[in-house]
Amino acid sequence: MPDLSNPPFEVANNIERNQLLALHQATVTVASELNLERALQVIVDTARELAGAEYAALGVPGPDGHLEEFVYSGMEKSAARQIAHPPRGLGLLGALLNSKVSIRLSDLTQHEKSSGFPAGHPPMKSFLGVPILAGDQNLGTFYLTNKQSATDFSESDEQLIQLFAHHASIAIQNARLYKQVSRLAIQTERERIGMDLHDGIIQSIYAVGLTLESAKFAICDDQPDLQQLLDVAINALNQTNEDIRSFISELRPHRFHGNLQESILRLAEEFSNNTKIRILVEIAPHVQETLSPSAARAVFLTCQEALSNITRHAQANNAIVKLRPSADGIQLTISDNGRGFNHSGRLGGRGLGLRNMLTRAEQLGGSFTVFSQAGVGTTLEVNLPLG
Repeated sequence: MPDLSNPPFEVANNIERNQLLALHQATVTVASELNLERALQVIVDTARELAGAEYAALGVPGPDGHLEEFVYSGMEKSAARQIAHPPRGLGLLGALLNSKVSIRLSDLTQHEKSSGFPAGHPPMKSFLGVPILAGDQNLGTFYLTNKQSATDFSESDEQLIQLFAHHASIAIQNARLYKQVSRLAIQTERERIGMDLHDGIIQSIYAVGLTLESAKFAICDDQPDLQQLLDVAINALNQTNEDIRSFISELRPHRFHGNLQESILRLAEEFSNNTKIRILVEIAPHVQETLSPSAARAVFLTCQEALSNITRHAQANNAIVKLRPSADGIQLTISDNGRGFNHSGRLGGRGLGLRNMLTRAEQLGGSFTVFSQAGVGTTLEVNLPLG
């Protein structure tokens, strides 16, 4: 359950009544949102309005303490796309990500931890950073910049956002709990459906196939047309069985438990058993030791998504997964000998899986490239920096 202990009730007298009313309305709004992604966006939008900031962001740390999620407010998506790279949790952002202390600055660029802005980033000066705490755990940090009605953020602004951060922490925990419960319910139902398919439908289809095989041998040799029809029916049943096995593999979610090599080998073996696609795995020794936990997880999820795409779309019979060091970090390549597709270099028209892989790589400061040609096969390449 969310930690409701030690709420920051020490409110300075200089917080005005209308600000407290706005805080109350904001609290009601965020508390009613149980979808985690929408809750984070509502929270950061609300914080920007409460503080009167031009821009606001919410940085969420991952298990390794580095930036895992970054939700922004006040900037159009088209403008955000012009920035050279997404936030990496370095400099001032990184220093505050696991902090329990708020900070106000007249000019954030003058702070000793400031690492500057990437190309295309809008100018920012006044700054207010406030942690979102649940007991001793830091759930995230508010980053507010460019106070609109004054030169700097005030002590009143800081105290107001600190109060809001307490309520935001409860909303975040509630949304996370709701997401976990929903996932558990979906997972349980998936496991049940998968078991029913495997133990029921697949076995029934297999039995029908055996009956057709027996009928084929019982037919006289002078009825080739009928034997050919039975061959077509048997092949169709076998293909249906393979499709259902592939579907079961999709239903049963694969989990990453920390050991990257072991997890990828297990993943490849399961996909190979279910789809009859031969999958070769080559992982360089000690490569996981160079990766952060979030990067290792991203590699595993990319492998999972890529093998799923191969199963559903490639019509391949061989695939290879390679993970090895590169000049700047590590390189993951996943290739298949399937039908391929004519790739223009853009992912806009491709499936959600490829866009997920691109987003995952870019969030870690890496790159994602697709090489494909109709009739030749497809190779996916992910490059991630060390650390």
